[in-house]
Amino acid sequence: MKLYMHPVSMTTRPVRLFIAENKIPMEEELIDLMTGAHLQPPYSTINPNCLVPMIEDGDFRLTESSAILKYLADKIGSPAYPKDLKERARVNEMMDWINTNFYREWGYGLCYPQLFPHLKRRSDEAQASTLDWGKENATKWLKILNDHWIGPKKQYLCGDRITIADYFGAGIVTLGEVIRVDFSAYPNVKRWLDNMKKLPSWPKINEAFYGLVEAVKAQKFVTIAG
Repeated sequence: MKLYMHPVSMTTRPVRLFIAENKIPMEEELIDLMTGAHLQPPYSTINPNCLVPMIEDGDFRLTESSAILKYLADKIGSPAYPKDLKERARVNEMMDWINTNFYREWGYGLCYPQLFPHLKRRSDEAQASTLDWGKENATKWLKILNDHWIGPKKQYLCGDRITIADYFGAGIVTLGEVIRVDFSAYPNVKRWLDNMKKLPSWPKINEAFYGLVEAVKAQKFVTIAG
């Protein structure tokens, strides 16, 4: 199998972490987002979405981080994607919630417009309005993640055992570290992230990500305080 990836990508990191933790044989091909390689042939030809990650398994290609995690977990029979109908539905629910509710405002409303020039709004007024809206809604979703989804008793998103929802969610939520979100007001989120960071492969897989965090440490951000 081959993984087309970039190590800083918020959606690539969960897939790489799952692969590393489960020692899945995988060739990697770097698609350099910083030089626009994802927008040009040959990658744009095989993946018109022009996004990472994507996997190839023989003549089968699959995009979307959530779908890739499910495919890999099923392929190796991982308990991280339970076979029980209701347990699996809960994992699917959690991954969909992160992808369709949380990530929308967290990533594209608050973090990305401050990090990537092509996502910055055209005027200062529009940028400020986007960030105000993004911060307000991201804060709401962060509180729901803390109070409802995780709560004071669970160690992971769907209970006390790690699932692919945790791999997916941790990659998305830690995006907040780039703009220096203070998670101290969200102790359940912080406990969960601390559990994920104890995974043996976490430091290596996230090395490039923390390089990005270091690179922008002097930049001022609209963020969420504790």
